[in-house]
Amino acid sequence: MRRTTRTLLAAALVLGVAAGPAVLPATASPSGASVTARSETDPPSEAGTRSEAGTRSEADPELAAAMEAAIAGLPSADATAALVRIGGTGGVWRGSSGVHDLTTDRAADPGGRFRAGSVTKVFTAAVVLQLAAEGRVDLDRSARSYLPELVPASYAGVTVRQLLNHTHGIPAPDFPWTTVEEAYANRFRIHDPEEMVRSATSKKPEFAPGERQHYLNIGYTIAGLLVERVTGDSYERQVARRVLKPLGLRDTYLPGTDPRIRGPHNHGYQRMKLDDGTTGLRDVTVWGATDGWGAGGIISTTADLERFTKALFRGRIVPRGPMLEEMFTVPKVADFTSGKPAEYAVGLARKVLGGREVWGKTGGRWGYNTAIASTRDGSRALVYSVNSTDAKGRDMNRVALNIMVAAYGMPE
Repeated sequence: MRRTTRTLLAAALVLGVAAGPAVLPATASPSGASVTARSETDPPSEAGTRSEAGTRSEADPELAAAMEAAIAGLPSADATAALVRIGGTGGVWRGSSGVHDLTTDRAADPGGRFRAGSVTKVFTAAVVLQLAAEGRVDLDRSARSYLPELVPASYAGVTVRQLLNHTHGIPAPDFPWTTVEEAYANRFRIHDPEEMVRSATSKKPEFAPGERQHYLNIGYTIAGLLVERVTGDSYERQVARRVLKPLGLRDTYLPGTDPRIRGPHNHGYQRMKLDDGTTGLRDVTVWGATDGWGAGGIISTTADLERFTKALFRGRIVPRGPMLEEMFTVPKVADFTSGKPAEYAVGLARKVLGGREVWGKTGGRWGYNTAIASTRDGSRALVYSVNSTDAKGRDMNRVALNIMVAAYGMPE
């Protein structure tokens, strides 16, 4: 698909970490609001921290107390808001904390949209696996055989499966930034997927295909282009037709070149060096995501992502059998950076938390951290969005980590 055509179309935890601006002080004062339980049918309070007990079942008191503590006291130096949903046979809990924005100090909208970042990879993987189940994509076939003019001979051995489980060995493309301040200055730059692939594949492989695992976006950028080649349709329309519409995910969409978040949303803030040389929080809500595309572009809500996660694990998106098992099959190789055993499967990642095997995916865009997670049996599913002030940092955001530990226990 040519760049001009694509641009017109695009305009319309622990697991896998990784308008004019408003400038605010480095540390926001924490809210002193308490946490109060309510049912889904009760109206939300107008300010402060809120939790809500689901109408299907009540969360056990220990879980509820842990979740309330995990998101209490926002806004703080680490985050300005948090939205959380827990579901499954082990109980239901829903809560929100913090503020819609630091200017009005209005309570955070629990139904607000946010940038889901790399959670997008799960959607992309699901579409490719659907195509594989239909016999239109062969996971063992080379990516070059589908995109011969784009994937060079030096990467002829990379298979579709290796694109999806990060064992392809293709390095990251070059971007015109190395710091958050430089990224902010380029926040409206339009990145073309084909150009990103050419930038990446012009370099030498990091390792032979299948020998290591290195979590990067580029495999999913190529996967998005593969979807377009196989279907003759845009990646965005295929995600909508195959996932969003069947599940009724009306608040989830791919923004294309639009840097805004459409509809209700809570503002995202990022700590960075300001124009006067001091360090503080800058409103980064309006920020283009074309560098993410099929790897990190989706905007969603916690309600939509919870529905998506439950449907995925139940085999309602990717059919049960070999294709769904790809999402729970971690290659037996070492991580390229740490040397530890690989943790990523196709789309999802595996962790042992509190003695339980948990599968899911985190995502980070400037000002926003997101995660979906669940046990295989569906006894506990978790979705959160944290308006992190250190999103995309080297370490996991403190509030996000507290939520994950409260839901599942400490990592092993």
